[in-house]
Order: sequence, then C-alpha cells, then structure tokens
Amino acid sequence: MIRRSFLATAVSTALAFASLPAAAAGFDDMDPVTLRLAHVVTEQDGCHIAAMKFRDLVEERTDGVVTIELYPNASLGDERTLLEGMQIGSIDMGVITNGPVANFVEEMAVFELPFLFPTREAAYGVLDGEIGQELLDRLQEVNLKGLAYAERGFRNLTNSQRPVASPADIDGLRIRVMENPVYIDTFRDLGANAIPMAWTEALTAMQQGTIDGQENPVGVVYSFKLDETQKYMTMTRHTYAPAIFVIGMPSWTKLPEAAQEVLLSSARDAAAYERDYNAEMETTQLEELKAKGMEVIEDADLTAFREQIAPVYEKYGEAFGDYLDRINAELD
Repeated sequence: MIRRSFLATAVSTALAFASLPAAAAGFDDMDPVTLRLAHVVTEQDGCHIAAMKFRDLVEERTDGVVTIELYPNASLGDERTLLEGMQIGSIDMGVITNGPVANFVEEMAVFELPFLFPTREAAYGVLDGEIGQELLDRLQEVNLKGLAYAERGFRNLTNSQRPVASPADIDGLRIRVMENPVYIDTFRDLGANAIPMAWTEALTAMQQGTIDGQENPVGVVYSFKLDETQKYMTMTRHTYAPAIFVIGMPSWTKLPEAAQEVLLSSARDAAAYERDYNAEMETTQLEELKAKGMEVIEDADLTAFREQIAPVYEKYGEAFGDYLDRINAELD
C-alpha cells in the first residue's frame, strides 16, 4: 500500500500541475500526433509509473493533440533494440536504463561506476546539473535525444544459492549483468562469473537455473517477483542506476517547437514524480519481499566490496574524459 506521505506528495503535485497555465493554446493548428513509448519492465515498476505520468502530462498540456501510447514488458524488444529503433524512427520513445544507453555514448557509463554516489540526493545533484545535461546532449551525436533522468535506483545483488555478506561469498556465482563493460568488470573483480545478457533472457535463465543471480533495484526485484527464483538479496547498493527518457531524433525533429517543449518539461516532471514514488515504495516493497520468504542481508561488509572493485577505477578512471573528476568535485 502506498504510504500517506506519498499520497500527500501526489496530491500536492497534481494541484501544482492543475495551477499551471494552459499549454494547449499553441496547438490549435497542429495535426494530432501519436508517439509510441516503450520500456522493458512491468506495469508495477517505477519506470512504468514515470511513463504513465509523462503520458498524462503530455496529453493534458497539449489538449490531447499529442498522444503517448505505452508498450511495457519488452513488447517491442529489449533495450538495445528499442534504442536502435529510435535511431531509425521505427520506435519513437523509451524509458531506458542508463547501462544500455552507455553503449551508444560511452561517457554515460561514468554513472555506472560502483559506489560512486553515496545517496539518491547526491546522484540527483549531478544528474540534474551541468554534467547530466551535457551527457544528455551528447545523445544527439548518435541520433537520439535525451530528455530527462528518471531512475532505476540503487542496485542490489540477489542470488539463489547462498547468503552474500562479503566478496568471498560471491566467488563462482553466475551473475547476470547488463551488457555494459563497467558492470561486467565490477562483478568479475568481485569473483562472480559475470554473464552479460538482455533482461528478457535473464528472467528465463533464472527460472531455468542457468544463472544463479542478478543485480537490480528493490523495485525490479519486487515487480518481477524475483523472490520466486532468488532466495537471497544483499543490500549492496553498489550502483545508482538512472533510467533515461529518450526520443529518437527522427521523431523529435518532426515535432513543432511547442510540442518539443511540452515533451521536455513533462519528462522532467514525470522523472521527479517517479523518484518520489520509488523512495516511498522501497521500504514497503522490501518488507513484502521478506514476508514472502526472501532473506535480506542488510549488514554486508561494504568496505570489503569497495576495496575489491578498486581495479575498476584503475581501468576506467580516465576512460570517461574529465567526467569522473568533475563528479567527484561536485560530491566533495
């Protein structure tokens, strides 16, 4: 159940939006447009919450001239397929995890570095500031347009074999990771057999027992009912994962400026709404997972984890230009 504080936030947000001046006045002469927005998670996931909020805001602010159709559950393909579709115009938009996006603009993988952000608020400060905007703008180099950072959240380790309280406990576990070199190297340095694969394939692999575990935020573990295949979750909070509202440049450039402005402002507002939702829901979801029988390790030796992934920083510390130094300067 959504807690009272989130409901209060939702109501106050709705009132704030209701008080905004009508944005539809500039759309009288615009032909109706339907944009297809896809993602790979369930309707219970925070990314779908963000997508629904975005849909509602866009339709309200354009008086229905711009309609957003949602395609959840990887119904149009995995995240790489969605991004490639956006590049050529066969798919309009998506809410895409940062890891796959970084395969198109590698500097965005700086956000994937383990234990980079100590808190959500620290991550928001960087993502919503100059550095985050600069990297969103870089997506235009690959025929994509980044609108705003929603989130997957802090990622944690789950597995079906044993409790993990230290890196030694990970040794030999077959762990699915995103198809991103930073994630692959991080878990290899921790001793896992890191197996990169698309999320849709990972779900089947967990059911069949061909992999032992995966790493994702609590919301993903909850919405995909991973407690049915994963007995243990360790609250490593090893990486903060953004999820990005992305639109393909072929679709973006067809829109008039007024519609572009609405999409941009609505993506930012929907991202902020989803962040609040995730923060409120994580505790409730965690308790429900425990009630279903998942063993949650909340006192793992995170210092040992940080020490063991030092080679990741040695390898990638200079791979992202000056972005890591700039982020660390902001965090200091």
